[in-house]
Amino acid sequence: MSVRAPAKPSAFEAGETVELGRFKRARRAYGFDEVALVPGRVTINPQEVDSSFQLGALRLAVPILAAAMDGVVDVRFAVEMGRLGGMAVLNLDGLQTRYADPTSVLQEIAEAPREHINALLQKVYQAPVREQLIGERITAVKRAQVPVGVSSVPAHASRRAALVQEAGADCFVVQGTVLTARHISRSYEQLSFEKLCASLSIPVVAGNCVDYETALELMQTGIAGILVGVGPGAACTTRGVLGVGVPQVTATSDVAAARETWLHESGRRVQVITDGGMRVGGDIAKAFASGADAVMVGSIFAGTTDAAGGGYHWGMATPDPNLPRGTRIKVGRRGTLREVLLGPARVDDGTQNLVGALRSAMGVCGARDLREFQQTELVIAPAIQNEGKLFQQAQQVGMGT
Repeated sequence: MSVRAPAKPSAFEAGETVELGRFKRARRAYGFDEVALVPGRVTINPQEVDSSFQLGALRLAVPILAAAMDGVVDVRFAVEMGRLGGMAVLNLDGLQTRYADPTSVLQEIAEAPREHINALLQKVYQAPVREQLIGERITAVKRAQVPVGVSSVPAHASRRAALVQEAGADCFVVQGTVLTARHISRSYEQLSFEKLCASLSIPVVAGNCVDYETALELMQTGIAGILVGVGPGAACTTRGVLGVGVPQVTATSDVAAARETWLHESGRRVQVITDGGMRVGGDIAKAFASGADAVMVGSIFAGTTDAAGGGYHWGMATPDPNLPRGTRIKVGRRGTLREVLLGPARVDDGTQNLVGALRSAMGVCGARDLREFQQTELVIAPAIQNEGKLFQQAQQVGMGT
């Protein structure tokens, strides 16, 4: 009997594995704190690099999206984000589309004692989504002549697609904790991304995923962008509750490899958007160097004076009536959205002037644009956060905060 030689492992499978036991082997995966950028042989003036981002016909000067979370994005925040060159994503399953005026509800969430917060969130999210409010919120942002994205859970995406496009949304994000192109269910019909993308003239972004094969199959459906990240968010507890997730550097690199495969096969480039897990400008730079075309940020923006949550932030799966996968956290209010995005920074911990940090990192690494920055050399450097930082850690300043 002939034995077929094993297939050559693909790039995403080729990482060295270790034995967990006789039944399992595993790859080593890396997060932001475990890697560092290697400076380039040539440096460039940060003012002369191009950090813009293209999603379909939409071009953003700032390659940063505000996450579709109720503690971050409302109409006012979305307008300011757009004016500063980025784009906010409004959650169509959130409080902004359940309540005509969610101000009192947001205040109640901010003031609730910790022991009562889960019950409160489950209660306030029981109010039905009102489709009239979907159109009104999008229209209110578009009056300011800025771009805005909207997000929906897969179950309602097909029904809402025409409405959000007609209202003027610039991007439609279909988002779940984990999203695949092949979902099996006997109780409801699976969303067809092929049909959804064909029915819309605006770009569709799908997520979230963390692996090569899933990403490649999603890209083959016609989506314009893909979100990377399962459970890295500051207010998310998915990794603890479900035990699933892949650290963001490895996840981004694997999905970026799928992008390159699909680009080679089809000539179409799907934009990779790293979603969550970034605390400071250096983390954002590492996401791009790992292969991202853009990033999506939540908790950093939740801590701005422009955010909807009044200094609090919570995972959008927290109100789940059966299995909450998030929590409410206090992030405080440390600066304006402008300061966080564009500076000038008033703090020394890397949480402000994110665009300035990104452009400076690009310049130091000799990258003229984001695609060149994706080629930056990375090293595994678990000591990078602590080396020489004893006084900062002892005094809780800078990298010691």
